Amino acid sequence: MNRIKRFFGMVVFVLIMAAALAGITGMTINNHVVNSQKGNILGAITDTKDDFLQTEYQDMKKINADCIMILGAGIIDAETPSPMLKDRLDTGILLYQNGVAPKILLTGDNGTEEHNEIHVMLNYVKNAGVPESDIFCDHAGFSTYDSMYRAKSIFEVESCIVVTQTYHEYRALYIAEKLNLTAKGIAADQERYSGQPVRELREVLARIKDFGKCIVKPAALLGGEAIPISGSGIPSHGE
Repeated sequence: MNRIKRFFGMVVFVLIMAAALAGITGMTINNHVVNSQKGNILGAITDTKDDFLQTEYQDMKKINADCIMILGAGIIDAETPSPMLKDRLDTGILLYQNGVAPKILLTGDNGTEEHNEIHVMLNYVKNAGVPESDIFCDHAGFSTYDSMYRAKSIFEVESCIVVTQTYHEYRALYIAEKLNLTAKGIAADQERYSGQPVRELREVLARIKDFGKCIVKPAALLGGEAIPISGSGIPSHGE
């Protein structure tokens, strides 16, 4: 009986140590991803937009970016972006209007008719007055990794300004760097978004996952013919 207890005690000890090691490794990876990209986030669009455009704007212009990449973030219905996505779109449009880059690349999940982020994003940007030829749509941006991979492989982007919220910027920029895509981030935070604590926890796990993917560098889930960012974006609209 004592031998059985000692055996199970050893098993529990090993499991605890393994869990602790996994936790330490995971947090080390998370911190590495975040700390390695802090310097690549140029700033955030806030209520003081004029001040922003006089400061971070100058740094953005030095990049000579091919495009402003706006990452998807969910929709409310077939015509309405979520509050988080709306802030990303407004930020990207502001950057485009101020000459930060000549094109906008919209990338998001268009996996089903019921959840078509690209449809909502495209209409929103067109309604803001951006010429259709300057808008590119990646309908297969099913993940942050796929969005970055396809930006380079399908749209032939070499440099870009990535627009998303701060918590997400670190991973997006890390993936871009590992895929040899020159990228700087502009955070789109405008408020404290509902459900953010859960989102932050999921992001830690996503950073760990994509850290591994960036070592292996698998192809994106979907490929396709090239649609160079240097040309017209209309063929990418799919509408």
